[in-house]
Amino acid sequence: MANWIEKYTGAIPAWTEQVVIAVVAAVVGIAVALIAHRLLFRLLRKVASASESETDDILVKRLARPGRYAFVALGIAYAARETPALDVAWSKVGDFVMPALLGWIVLALMHSFVDAMMLRTDVSVMDNRNARRRRTRLAILSRIGTFVIVFVTVALMLFAIPGVRQIGITLMASAGLAALAVGAAAQPALKALISGFQMALTEPISIDDVVIVDGEWGRIEDIRTTYVIVKIWDERRLVVPSNKFLENTFQNWTKTSSQLTGTVFLYLDHATDIAPIRTEFERQVTTDPRWDHRAQSVMITGMNNETIEVRLMMTAANSGDLWDLRCAMREGMLDWLRRNMPEALVRRRTLPVAPVELSPSPDMVEMVTSGVPANDEDQRPA
Repeated sequence: MANWIEKYTGAIPAWTEQVVIAVVAAVVGIAVALIAHRLLFRLLRKVASASESETDDILVKRLARPGRYAFVALGIAYAARETPALDVAWSKVGDFVMPALLGWIVLALMHSFVDAMMLRTDVSVMDNRNARRRRTRLAILSRIGTFVIVFVTVALMLFAIPGVRQIGITLMASAGLAALAVGAAAQPALKALISGFQMALTEPISIDDVVIVDGEWGRIEDIRTTYVIVKIWDERRLVVPSNKFLENTFQNWTKTSSQLTGTVFLYLDHATDIAPIRTEFERQVTTDPRWDHRAQSVMITGMNNETIEVRLMMTAANSGDLWDLRCAMREGMLDWLRRNMPEALVRRRTLPVAPVELSPSPDMVEMVTSGVPANDEDQRPA
């Protein structure tokens, strides 16, 4: 190669010749690596598309980009073995680049595994409790794994720099004081990180759970390492620290199952006949598609001096259906009562009191006509 360059360019300095040779070798190595990568992944895509499983498609897609740069690095490393100048340059850069590429590939493999497991968790089924639990666990562990892989990769990259390596050794010599200082400064972050890991193990909440937090009703939209996003019914987002779900009390409506039981209360007159109301409620709830056919009933659950409390109980497959079913039953039963049993609705009225006619007694007549008191004893001095 040196004779070819000298033939067409004339005599050149030795260091320039080495640089040119190194650049040409690197370009050739990169070109060969890109061609090999393209051919290999084209073959892998054909094999993956012929398979019925989607896991291999996800794996090939995730590895395509980091694999391209890994092939380039391998091409340069192989070319450096035959080129001294390129070998010197690569020895200074390779220790920094290779850990980054290795960490990228490991991260892609982990995300491929998570995506493949996500495909097996179908949350569109009626009772999706187990699927939501798996998705929650995968999401939390994926973020923790990402943090660990990135941390180790950055540490390996920094230790490839001689100056940073010496600083690291010095810090490790005083690890006791450093650990105390870092632990005190990073206590909130570490506490939130540990809370996220604990949530993955204990599972107090799962993605798409219906919860009531700080008086707000909503669904768990996403679970991060340090915080949880709750989607409120009116499209607002409530950002809650992870440790709040471990240290404070909250309501989880779908902890064990998505099926729920709901009630509607009617306050009626004491003389109300309950049998027609029970028949009409059974007719309305059984014809509503949101009722899941598990249970329904009508009971008198309370009474005071003005009304009786009639409880309409019904069940639904999830919280959304239950809310709509309760509203429909409340509206339907009140409309039926107004049209068919208006006397059952409580009315509070103030009736006027009729005037009382008094007939005068004989003593009163005598007192008025004579002007003398009817009872002398009442006028006698003590």
